Amino acid sequence: MATASPASPGPRKTYHHGDLRAALVEAGLALAREGGPQAVVLREATRRAGVAPNAAYRHFASHQALFEAVRAATLGALAQAIEEELRKAEALHDPAERARAMLAGVGRGYLGFAQTETGWFRTAFAFGAFDVEVPADPARTAEKGLNPFELLSYALDAMVQAGVLPADRRPGAEFLAWSSVHGLALLIIDGPLRRAPPAVRGALGGRLLRMVENGL
Repeated sequence: MATASPASPGPRKTYHHGDLRAALVEAGLALAREGGPQAVVLREATRRAGVAPNAAYRHFASHQALFEAVRAATLGALAQAIEEELRKAEALHDPAERARAMLAGVGRGYLGFAQTETGWFRTAFAFGAFDVEVPADPARTAEKGLNPFELLSYALDAMVQAGVLPADRRPGAEFLAWSSVHGLALLIIDGPLRRAPPAVRGALGGRLLRMVENGL
């Protein structure tokens, strides 16, 4: 009696050079979107990409290396969300009005991203290198080639150029504005405002952005 031959393995995906790296980052982004930074697990990313775990080490030496690539991509997504708001502001003709709208646009893009892409937002600001001091990384940027922190600086520089923000008050202003908006974002996604109605969140966000501008 003949013995049955073992079942042949299912088809394995094949990748051209660089495609596997992109597939792993894409899988990591899906994990981050679903569960935040702690969900970005190398073994699960390889499973979703359809390859053996050892295959990942051709592109990422460790889990941390994959995480940093995913984190860079979430910062790029945040930059894109901010730029969408900036484009609306930059269409205004009056220089002072445009500069004020640019700063508010950065804040709206930031707060909106925190609420619509909470997993990515948490991943973007999880443990990692200090983004102000690391070398430029195109993955962290959108069309303007600026990361989220640089987009905030860009808006503040526009305020100085328009005469809205005195030049002597410009140094360090990005940290003051950033900390205020980031604080509200955390109150909304993780704190006592997480169950507040959207209208209340929107009103608080608008009021905070006006407060930031007036404070600067």
